[in-house]
Amino acid sequence: MANAHVYVAPGFEEVEMITIVDVLRRADIDTTMVALTSSRAVTGAHGITVQADIGFDAAEGILADALILPGGGPGTAALQQKAELVPRLHSHLNAGKIVAALCAAPTVLARAGMLSGRKATCFPGNEEVLREGGATVTAANVVNDGQVTTSRGAGTAGLFALDLVRQLAGEERAREIGRAMLYL
Repeated sequence: MANAHVYVAPGFEEVEMITIVDVLRRADIDTTMVALTSSRAVTGAHGITVQADIGFDAAEGILADALILPGGGPGTAALQQKAELVPRLHSHLNAGKIVAALCAAPTVLARAGMLSGRKATCFPGNEEVLREGGATVTAANVVNDGQVTTSRGAGTAGLFALDLVRQLAGEERAREIGRAMLYL
């Protein structure tokens, strides 16, 4: 069974994070919410608090099949400030795993040097950071370039999550989940 780690930073965009976790779990992908801090209780940008499955340190050295970063302005700022996240991102990419981010979070990948020479997308207004990181920016809702997947924001979170299901569990499973949830 495929597995995924979804990083939950203070100020995360609730719709994005919950949608990703929900869709992946519906597809029977072992999905772990990883708090950015040692506290597992994390409050999102709109005041909704969730209980992550594990804290940041508990995920040290674990390579998931996919490492996923939900966005949100404050959440992305918290991700940017967590220096220990960058080596973890690179470890996953270097091991051939999927690294994915949506909304403003692709800027974390850009600043970590992971988008150079790749196509990517992000929440409108963040494109310049991606370009500075060497990305070719598109306005597509979801962009795959090798092991890196990016998406635009809360309104594309379902499509983003279904694309991750496709990569982790196959096209048929993604269509099945997409139809059941009326995305397709």
